[in-house]
Amino acid sequence: MNFRAFFIVANFLVVSAVLVAEDETASKPTRPNIILVMSDDQGWGDVGYNGHPLLQTPHLDAAASAGLRFDSFYAAAPSCSPTRASVLTGRHPNRMGVFSWGHSIRPQEITLAEVLKREGYLTGHFGKWHLGSVRADSPVNPGKNGFDRWFSAPNFFDLNPVMSDEGREVKIKGESSEVTVDVALEWMHEVAVGEAPIFAVIWFGSPHYPHRASEEDAALYKDQPKKHREFLGEITGIDRAFGKLRNGLDEMGIRDNTLLWFTSDNGALKAVGDSGGYRGSKHHVYEGGLRVPAFIEWPSGIAEARHTAARCTTSDIFPTILDLVGVERTDLPVLDGISLSPLIEGKIDTREEPIGFWNASVPGHFTNPAGVFGKVLPTIENWSDKKVNRVTKRVEKLPKQPLPTDVFHGHAAWISGDWKLHRFSMGGSKQVNWQLYDLKNDPREERGVADEFPIILSSMQAEMEDWLASVVRSLNGDDY
Repeated sequence: MNFRAFFIVANFLVVSAVLVAEDETASKPTRPNIILVMSDDQGWGDVGYNGHPLLQTPHLDAAASAGLRFDSFYAAAPSCSPTRASVLTGRHPNRMGVFSWGHSIRPQEITLAEVLKREGYLTGHFGKWHLGSVRADSPVNPGKNGFDRWFSAPNFFDLNPVMSDEGREVKIKGESSEVTVDVALEWMHEVAVGEAPIFAVIWFGSPHYPHRASEEDAALYKDQPKKHREFLGEITGIDRAFGKLRNGLDEMGIRDNTLLWFTSDNGALKAVGDSGGYRGSKHHVYEGGLRVPAFIEWPSGIAEARHTAARCTTSDIFPTILDLVGVERTDLPVLDGISLSPLIEGKIDTREEPIGFWNASVPGHFTNPAGVFGKVLPTIENWSDKKVNRVTKRVEKLPKQPLPTDVFHGHAAWISGDWKLHRFSMGGSKQVNWQLYDLKNDPREERGVADEFPIILSSMQAEMEDWLASVVRSLNGDDY
């Protein structure tokens, strides 16, 4: 081969190699940044885009109209801590003993932050935690649950909050939602310069009682009674903080490939909230206690805005994110959520799998929001490793005697398609009462139809009790 022929062949091989490399790069989609935003006690109707007559939420309205809006989205539980546990694990909270507000997540649970961190994501938690102590030595703080960076509160928080900066108590001035986003954006600005994708959880402490809005936000509702003025002002504070978050993503140049998922942790507050006309409120397993505003904004993943009536839940967030990121679910325990990626991609518009709810009537645990080191776990200074280990085991503890898998106290519900079945077993009684509703024709759950549809009732009863037994088996430790 002469020199000219050699040169042509060599050049061809180099160009081919470059084209192949470029093609391989192009075929590998960039994993999206994931940001999960949650408000505290914001009901389905407590947002402008769902028709509230007074609320000013222009940033939430704009995001909801730009992506995928969920019109029938459910919190996994009618109170805060359980729903937060469902987001992080994809499991019903009773499976891990987070029965009500203030209960700690078990350390043996696999969280979304842990999985994404293993996949190369940089992880951060900002705002309300309420899944255990936020002490540095706590076995259940955000850092122990997979978050690289955390700036967290033990419970709800308002103006000038006291926060835990990775276990160090700090006091920060400002409106609570805005200061939370400020710290989150500061972290994102630092890490966005690298190649690793971002996973951020931003959980606001508003509009939880006692409702102390900034003067700026409360002034928008000056003609309203004080309790409504402060409550509505807190939601507008959330909206302004959310707008700052969206603008910050723009400034960093990462908004197009950032999946931004907004929702609330339970349904409307009875005195001031707006359930959208649905029955019940916070702490109730009726629609008003479970339905929450929700949407996903993701410019590169959801090109055309639309809304869906498919019934979805906070437990779906975990498996959905794993599917979108491309994580194989081989080492996970029983999940209650399903992947909504086909819904996001527009391939389906209904949900065939049922959704279970269970308020087991276990009392909540008060966590002092004014102190980072309030009692969720014993607050012994300078713990030895032995003491930390002992407390960890206390959080991890399983029932001394396995709980029965045929007795389910409290109020449970089972949604299958447009049918919703309620199961009541209150106090120490073994008597069980049932209510069946057709949500399509009776979304406010005003007219029970159990006597009219005995076959549907019987089928749903069997499905529901199988699921309840599965939850108890998880609680007993079968998943670990």
